[in-house]
Amino acid sequence: MSSEPVYLSKNGRIKLEKELLRLKSEERTRIISEISTAMQQGDLSENAEYHAAKEEQVHIERQIANLEDKLSRTVSIDISKIPTDKAYLFAKVLITDMKRKEDIEYTLSPPDEADVDNDIISVKSPIGAALLGKSVGDTVEIQVPAGKLKYKIKKISREEV
Repeated sequence: MSSEPVYLSKNGRIKLEKELLRLKSEERTRIISEISTAMQQGDLSENAEYHAAKEEQVHIERQIANLEDKLSRTVSIDISKIPTDKAYLFAKVLITDMKRKEDIEYTLSPPDEADVDNDIISVKSPIGAALLGKSVGDTVEIQVPAGKLKYKIKKISREEV
């Protein structure tokens, strides 16, 4: 486990807390019941259901431990106080793809809140990392597996959460 802070919005923290509660109250209870049922079938050494349930239990307990660790290191960020002079965490960044002459808007997020399908990218992704700390008018070049991207930052605003 890490000792680095985990930056989340209020909604991001709530989402992790809900997932932790679900794992503890629903999944843990379900798997204990499955293990109990499988144990009643007799010889455990050749009981595939028992072994599968035990493996799943280990997986669930790891997820719980991981979420508890993250939540213990969480630093909640008040998005309304984030300045818009540069591309910070939770900023909406409107950029122009210099090659295709298309505008794209991304929201920069912590890895735990990234949602690529909705253009919410992690600040640890190549594009997110390149935009972080840049200002309107800056041009960034980003090396990605498909080649080199070149973007110009047109606008920075705050993500409304």
